[in-house]
Amino acid sequence: MLKEKEFFYVRHGQTDWNLDRRAQGRTDVPLNAEGWRQAECAASTLGGQRFASICSSPLSRALDTAKIIQRESGGELYVLDDLAECSWGIREGEIKGAWFEAWKRGEALPDGAETREAFLVRALNAINTALEYPGPVLIVAHGGIYWAVQIHALRNLDQSLPNAEIVRHEPPTDKHPWWRTSNLTR
Repeated sequence: MLKEKEFFYVRHGQTDWNLDRRAQGRTDVPLNAEGWRQAECAASTLGGQRFASICSSPLSRALDTAKIIQRESGGELYVLDDLAECSWGIREGEIKGAWFEAWKRGEALPDGAETREAFLVRALNAINTALEYPGPVLIVAHGGIYWAVQIHALRNLDQSLPNAEIVRHEPPTDKHPWWRTSNLTR
């Protein structure tokens, strides 16, 4: 279960592999020029928001995005290894296609890849660990890590989180007994 604490989530800026729809996984693909621009725009959008804690994946595409945001929004930066993207094993670098959709349904497992179930448990644990840090908390990670939020709080896995998208999450209360999200990028 997702800890009921307000938090912000940003997916890393764009990489060349994002453009090609390649499975990046644990491969440390850097931000491209557009990704750097997106990270700067996210930082500008969040400039008025102060964070006590910024928790990031160790992969450079997320960590560089987090560092750019930290310059504008302050906060202590924490690198959490378990916020790294799913390992796709031998499929890393390949175009996402039928193999990827089969993995998401739990029907296929590429050699060396994490199972869907193990990945989602790791992702949820990583998010909950981030939410133990002083708030407000910003998590900067990957689209796959965000699936754990979608499944456990939003009950929706149909939409992909775009690069550098900023989403604020408010936990359930007596007035609204479900998680509420606000997209701050649009």
